[in-house]
Amino acid sequence: MADLATFEQYYKLADTLVERATKEQVAEGARLLALNVAHYQIKHGDIPLDETLAMIDAAEPSDEQLKLLVQGMENLVGVLGNIISGLEETRH
Repeated sequence: MADLATFEQYYKLADTLVERATKEQVAEGARLLALNVAHYQIKHGDIPLDETLAMIDAAEPSDEQLKLLVQGMENLVGVLGNIISGLEETRH
């Protein structure tokens, strides 16, 4: 079960990775995440953006919203972490 503490940890880690990443790495991460969204949309239909935006502004997210927030941050951390470590490995 997702909880607020887990979300906050992922959020802080995502901030750290964004600060550490170059502009090009962040752009690559955005491109990969955009491909993931496109894949989902093709298989399951459009994602209701108005509901997503409303969730971001919610004072207390529901369990379902919190699960989505945690998964989103986990995806961001995973993509950025792979991009950053992948590029660092090619430099060594």
